[in-house]
Amino acid sequence: MMSNNVELKEKLLEEHENCPGCKVDRQKQGQTGLPIKQLIIIWVVVLCAALPISSLFPFLYFMIRDFNIADTEEDISYYAGFVGSAYMVGRALTSVFWGVVADRYGRKPVIIIGITSVVIFNTMFGFSVNYWMAILTRFFLGFLNGLLGPIKAYACELFGEEHQALGLSAISTSWGIGLIVGPALGGYLAQPAEKFPGLVSPDSLFGRFPYLLPCLCISIFALFVTIGGAIWLPETLHFHKKSELESASFVPNEMDKTDEKNDSSIMSLLKNWPLMSSIIVYCVFSLHDMAYTEIFSLWAVSPKNLGGLSFSTEDVGMVLSITGMGLLLFQTILYPIAERFIGPIMVARIAGILSIPLLASYPYIALLSGVILNITLNCASIMKNVLSISIVTGTFMLQNKAVEQRQRGAANGISMTLQSICKAIGPACGGALLSWSQKRQNAAFLPGDQMIFFLLNVIEGIGVLLTFKPFLISNHY
Repeated sequence: MMSNNVELKEKLLEEHENCPGCKVDRQKQGQTGLPIKQLIIIWVVVLCAALPISSLFPFLYFMIRDFNIADTEEDISYYAGFVGSAYMVGRALTSVFWGVVADRYGRKPVIIIGITSVVIFNTMFGFSVNYWMAILTRFFLGFLNGLLGPIKAYACELFGEEHQALGLSAISTSWGIGLIVGPALGGYLAQPAEKFPGLVSPDSLFGRFPYLLPCLCISIFALFVTIGGAIWLPETLHFHKKSELESASFVPNEMDKTDEKNDSSIMSLLKNWPLMSSIIVYCVFSLHDMAYTEIFSLWAVSPKNLGGLSFSTEDVGMVLSITGMGLLLFQTILYPIAERFIGPIMVARIAGILSIPLLASYPYIALLSGVILNITLNCASIMKNVLSISIVTGTFMLQNKAVEQRQRGAANGISMTLQSICKAIGPACGGALLSWSQKRQNAAFLPGDQMIFFLLNVIEGIGVLLTFKPFLISNHY
């Protein structure tokens, strides 16, 4: 009886020629070979959303200094943390809402609105003239950017079953590249009047607003993606009139009842432990990754006498550019192979364990200088970001496998809300703890920056422990 119902429902769905979700399904059935076009679509959209998230970190230290809000040099990291968190606070408040909207009205509108918010508020952030303007523009950028949850559901629907791992890997790769290229752009293009005095005068627009140029470049890219997405981005959600289902005499009434029971209810998702356990693991690692991203940039530009590297924004940009290239190669070529052989959970677990000794070495890297420092730091940065993105990709897969299509938007909305809360905590606490660590250079226990990297390792260790049973429940063991 169940197989007959499935066949009847498939027959009915084939008749919905104007349904965008059905069109995508038919294209998937007729597709052979690697879905290059779909990969590019996913890659560009996610890159556009990810670029502004951490593009401010290389110059945030200098921006806060220019606002003259910090009393001492050690306090700059403290205030920087709240600007870094503002985006995530805004996103935490609306992620579930955008997920529900994506399930009801489609993935495409949410994606287009999210990219448009980058165009507007990222540009406004570049024009910030005081601390509170910087916080508010970052907050609204996160508040209206709800595409990062639905895009995971979108990838699962855009690709056939055999290419879903590649699609989700494309999301995490593009996300990781965005979190690397964004800061690289921020590092290279911030303060252009100081770096390129022959091209940019202090009285020009970019001279008066020294942090506008990297923001404007990202916003222009987002503008082109918005226009292209509005024209070419396919919708994957199924839109079927209920009256058509009810009038089809060959479809049993029980099918509608089953569909109603499986509808996207927040309470049913919260009771889905395979989903919730994977989200919690994802959130712990997200807190760690966001704290690390901000701490790395602030630590790199901090003075040597405070345990930092005394790097310029351009130096940080160079390190992050090299990291981005290494990350792209690994996620595109090696991650799908590793996931196929040992599964997403084992990949995440191994990556978490390897991250701990790597992070513990960072305070000692600061003791190096010259070419040896640059080579060692670049290698460490590549390894750390490769390990982090491998964990994120694995948890993406677990979350989307735990629910049906009609629930993926809301499920990823819940995921993004909890993740955003953790990512808001990460920079705020990371900046404050870095400031505190730098004030205890002569402490007997874990002096200076050894403390901040130790605390990052504590969070990483908790995340690794949560990947084991009985906490994490999944059919991928």
